[in-house]
Amino acid sequence: MIENAAMRMSMGLQARQMQVQKLAPRMIQSMEILQLPMLALQERIEQEMNENPLLEQQDADPTDPESLEDDRPSADTRSEDEKELVVNDDHDNQEDFERLQNMVNDLPSTFDDSFRRSSNRVQEDSDRRHDLMANAQSRPESLNDFLLHQLSELDIDDRIELLAERIISTLDARDGGYLRTPIADMLPAGHTDEDLQLAETALKVVQSLEPAGIAARDLSECLLNQLSPTAPFHDEMEILIKSHLVDLAENRLPQIAKKTGFTLEHIQVLKEELHTLNPKPGAAFMETYVPNVTPDIILERNEDGNYEVRLDDDRVPTLYISEYYRRRLQDPNSTSEEREFIKQKISSAQWLIDSIEQRRSTLTKVAEAIVEHQKRFLDEGPEAIEPLKMQQIADKVGVHVTTVSRAVDDKWIQTPRGILPLKRFFVGGTQTEGGEDVAWDTIRLKLQDLIDKEDKSDPYSDEQLVEELKKSGMTVARRTVTKYRKRMTIPSSRQRRDWTLVKK
Repeated sequence: MIENAAMRMSMGLQARQMQVQKLAPRMIQSMEILQLPMLALQERIEQEMNENPLLEQQDADPTDPESLEDDRPSADTRSEDEKELVVNDDHDNQEDFERLQNMVNDLPSTFDDSFRRSSNRVQEDSDRRHDLMANAQSRPESLNDFLLHQLSELDIDDRIELLAERIISTLDARDGGYLRTPIADMLPAGHTDEDLQLAETALKVVQSLEPAGIAARDLSECLLNQLSPTAPFHDEMEILIKSHLVDLAENRLPQIAKKTGFTLEHIQVLKEELHTLNPKPGAAFMETYVPNVTPDIILERNEDGNYEVRLDDDRVPTLYISEYYRRRLQDPNSTSEEREFIKQKISSAQWLIDSIEQRRSTLTKVAEAIVEHQKRFLDEGPEAIEPLKMQQIADKVGVHVTTVSRAVDDKWIQTPRGILPLKRFFVGGTQTEGGEDVAWDTIRLKLQDLIDKEDKSDPYSDEQLVEELKKSGMTVARRTVTKYRKRMTIPSSRQRRDWTLVKK
């Protein structure tokens, strides 16, 4: 009976009412356009112009007023389906979106959109490809290539050269160029003692190449291989490297003095000499990606001393819908298939144009709200930055917080203090005893200032730093101080102690 009842329950039907929010494909496109930085937006426009023959670019010379005349058809001559979507600050364009969505629904889902590109368009594409090839960065020389080039210039036994090449192939610049694979593992099974000796010789050959210290099996070997026989204090430094690296890292200088007989002052000198050696010699060959930053927003002061936000979109072409195809749409001799195709392409083109305009409007409003909130930061510097959350800007602009997130993503603003990412203006914070908000950046700067000015013979512990911050009105937990100290790569109080200043 129980099994039958369970079966009846599993076979039953239930009706539930649920609200599911779906985004139209065109709305998704608008959000994607908003999220694109300047260079990516230019690429997207070029792609759309290649795919849509109805999109035209207005070529205007800013210095020639006559060239700025808009040759686009007036709004009065357009049909209902051709009207532009006007970005209105007073509402969210719901009616326009519904009108265009209805138009899209009336169009066929597929159509042969092939077209003959004009000779000008073909020439533009050719010039663009030529520019890309001319501006392409050459591949930097890798660590392996650098070592193999040096190896090829040596006159050594072929067997040793082959083993050296095998050793070089295992080195990784991201790991500093250390040899992590045991020599024996590079030899075939059943290798002889002679083979192992040849491999050790090959390793010595690789370690003799530049940069000095390459292919070391540990830090000690790396530093010793960089230590020149003519280096000052060679013998003493060799002792420290072989036996006291851990004590040096922990700043336990009195223990080193006790074991070696060196004075604290001399150990401090040796420590500074060791800092001239490179613990990761291969890291110089890491391929570092430096993004080409193009500011989307320009921030300048006007004559009244107030900040003015300007969208730097001069490189974004002014787009409009081809008048030729508009006439073809109205031509009674056009076939129904041709009119359907044109209507579909008009819809796509108009959505792109309106999405770009919506991006311009949203990005400007968001930037203005950010600048208004962070005036002290712009005037006085990083120590004056105010805590700011994206939700605060969203509430001020009247959009969803995800819109703000997309608007500031990978966007940069040119300010009197340099080019900064928009995300730089959003920081968390805490409250002072007086109830005032303080940004974490301000606390970090104060923390750095305290450590810079502390007595190095008796540095502040994390607990003492908490007390010092409290004197400045900043109430912070000890674990928070520890976390930010580590993030700032500031050593512990024991490691910061200068033993040469300690009274004996």
